[in-house]
Amino acid sequence: MKASRFHITTLKEAPSDAEVVSHRLMTRAGMIRRLAGGIYNYMPMGLRVIRRIEAIIREEMDRAGAIELLMPVVQPAELWMESGRWEQYGPELLRLQDRHGRDFVVQPTSEEVVTDIARHELRSYRQLPKNLYHIQTKFRDERRPRFGVMRGREFTMKDAYSFDRDRESALLSYRAMFDAYVAIFERMGLQFRAVAADTGAIGGSASHEFQVIAETGEDAIAWCPGSDFAANVELAEALPLIETRAPASQPLEKTPTPGKERCEDVAELLGLPLDRTVKSLVLAVDRRDEPSAGTEIWLLLVRGDHELNEVKAGKVPGLAGFRFATDAEIRETFGCPPGYLGPIGSPHPIRVVADRTVANMHDFVCGANDAGYHYTGVNWGRDLPEPVVADIRNVQAGDPSPDGKGTLQIQRGIEVGHVFYLGTKYSEALSATFVDEDGSSKPFEMGCYGIGVTRLVGAAIEQNHDERGIVWPRAIAPFEVAICPLGYRKSQRVREVADALYAELQAAGVDVILDDRDERPGAMFADWELIGVPLRVTVGERSLNDGKLELLQRRGMQASAVPVGEALPAIRQMLAG
Repeated sequence: MKASRFHITTLKEAPSDAEVVSHRLMTRAGMIRRLAGGIYNYMPMGLRVIRRIEAIIREEMDRAGAIELLMPVVQPAELWMESGRWEQYGPELLRLQDRHGRDFVVQPTSEEVVTDIARHELRSYRQLPKNLYHIQTKFRDERRPRFGVMRGREFTMKDAYSFDRDRESALLSYRAMFDAYVAIFERMGLQFRAVAADTGAIGGSASHEFQVIAETGEDAIAWCPGSDFAANVELAEALPLIETRAPASQPLEKTPTPGKERCEDVAELLGLPLDRTVKSLVLAVDRRDEPSAGTEIWLLLVRGDHELNEVKAGKVPGLAGFRFATDAEIRETFGCPPGYLGPIGSPHPIRVVADRTVANMHDFVCGANDAGYHYTGVNWGRDLPEPVVADIRNVQAGDPSPDGKGTLQIQRGIEVGHVFYLGTKYSEALSATFVDEDGSSKPFEMGCYGIGVTRLVGAAIEQNHDERGIVWPRAIAPFEVAICPLGYRKSQRVREVADALYAELQAAGVDVILDDRDERPGAMFADWELIGVPLRVTVGERSLNDGKLELLQRRGMQASAVPVGEALPAIRQMLAG
């Protein structure tokens, strides 16, 4: 490819709405152009990266025995009604009608459609196992699309779906996909972790996320350096930090704390460590299935230096579908404003859940349900009934690892892949069955496996950049080598050497671009440093006088000079390093 025939449109400044590095650099490097909120044109330079990612994914999926097909972007609502997700999925599901008033969705994922294929095409156990995948456009109507391609509304995803005859076979398919994902991300040259995760809206009973490690990541990952344990903070088990509860040693006292609504402020006023305080969070559950029951108010207690884990809270029996209580509901239930709430003396019935650590605390501090006051010296059993105990907090760095093999550390990550074991969730809902060896009809055991193709572009940049621009891993770079001739149209010798090297690299299978635009050296170098091509070859009169070319590796900006006749083996060696 020659630059004069390609489309290179770099920018000196990023748009004002670009919040993260990948959004800024993709825009400046001419890889994307915004069309609407969360919807982008992928320009030629960006599309080359996407195609390289897709090629790696296809090779590893095929190697793992998956079979590619292509399912529609627009899907009939009837299938989503069969699965129950027409109502369950929420406002992120884009619904539309055709001219006849029939309901459709723009797919965010394809469990329903692929299960429909299976119930019509897969009749016998002899056709199993089967794994079908496609790489297709998806749409999720995000409330607030942001971070460029990291959280867009329209995106490209590879999604795969396995069908097996029993759980044991399904878990083998799950493992095969897990291993394929490891191979995919390793080939892309990314630093990543596979972590245990929540199943979320997809459903199922087993789940792992693949997280690209990046400081700008939205997700927090808990991992143990002394073992293989790694999990999304949403899922990581928080062990009690107090092994056994000590006996009460202080009297219960109602202590003035005027204007002190935060645990940190209360602890400072009382001269106590923050871990002696208890934070109260009020949740509400609207009993729509029992209108007479109305709204239940729950009080969840975590230590003052801990944070509530909403995913875990939603799994407490009775708290599914909870919401945070309104200010009016709090004042009506507790008789005071937020900031002074606690489990003692509420004028109305509440349900109390204490985190494991809180359940083992003694002589602690909590709100007194009276503006300007907190209780000190609070003890379970003596001052208030024993609570329902559950793991409802986020783990923190330094917490004991759930596997007992050390302590946890926390790092940020960007989710780029997710594997789920679904069981019979969708096959039962859509009556997708096969005839087993004994002649009985059984629902398929299913798994689903997704990779965010366009999100991977952004995640790779978040992990691989410097002050000059993008630093692509070779495997997914738009080009492997950029030849930069100085004075291409002015110097016949420069032009001949550049053209000869270009032809030689092409013949050797190297993905190379020759910058024949005759730009000023500074502007030309800045473009390729911004775009992030792994290796730059500079051809100039001065170096040719010494019979050499200059090679510059983008990662680390390491320059070296090689004889013209040895350029190809030197380039191959650098690209392989």
